[in-house]
Order: sequence, then structure tokens, then C-alpha cells
Amino acid sequence: MARLNVNPTRMELARVKKLLATATRGHKLLKDKLDELMKQFLDIVRENKQLREEAETALDEAYKSFIIARAVMSEEYMGESLMMAESSVDVSVSEKNIMSVIVPRFKFNTAENEKADVCPYGYAFTSAELDGAVEAFSSAMQPLLKLAESEKSAQLLAQ
Repeated sequence: MARLNVNPTRMELARVKKLLATATRGHKLLKDKLDELMKQFLDIVRENKQLREEAETALDEAYKSFIIARAVMSEEYMGESLMMAESSVDVSVSEKNIMSVIVPRFKFNTAENEKADVCPYGYAFTSAELDGAVEAFSSAMQPLLKLAESEKSAQLLAQ
């Protein structure tokens, strides 16, 4: 603790008491803010764990169906089928303030035509397993984006 060189007068005593009261209030506010930040951080970490399990499950199923599709189809037809995409995904980033910490919020929109399908290819030389794999990867986008948002929020709050 730092020592102050204080003159022994009543005016100086009153000034130092005001400084002490201000410092005590400031310390209490910072302590309360830290407690709330820890609470928010732990909530985000719990949410992060749940989202990670969802995303891993979705990706696991998507990879399994893709492996089956690769086993059924030839490499050249698979490459040709997945080369051109009809639909596009637009990710918009916004910000949220959590106890003076700016964390990102992600939202994605699929800009599809009315007739556009999830599968960007013709069905003549492709298998149904590939359709299921493309659909599974498409549905895995939402949990992955939520997971990315949650992990970045946890990282920024931890700093």
C-alpha cells in the first residue's frame, strides 16, 4: 500500500476521507462488475459446451453420409456434382455489449431462388446418399455458426 505525505490538518483529513470513500465505492463497483462478468462467462461456457455437442453430432452425421456417398459414387461424378453451387450464404455480423465487452453476433441468410434446391446438381448421375450428405452439411451450418459466436464471446470475456 502506498504511503501518502499528508499535512496534519482538518481540511486535509476531510479531503483524504472523501478520497477513501470514493476509492471504496469504486472498488465495490469493480468487484460487482467482475462478479457479473464471471457469471456471464460461465453461462456462455455452459452454452458453448451444449452447442459443441450439437455441432459435433451434426458434423458426424454429415461426414458419415458423405463417406457413404463417396463409396457409392465415382470420384469424377462427385467432383462434377459438387463443383457449382446454386445457392449462396450471407453472414451478417452485429455486436452485443456484455458489461462493456463487445462480443459478436452472427446471423446467416441463405439467398436462394424460389426454385433453387439445396442440391446444386442434376440427379441423373448422382446417388441419394450424396443428396443426404449435402442436406446434412447444409443443416450443420446453423449449429456451427452458433458455436463460433459462443466461442468468440467466451474468448473475449476471458480476456
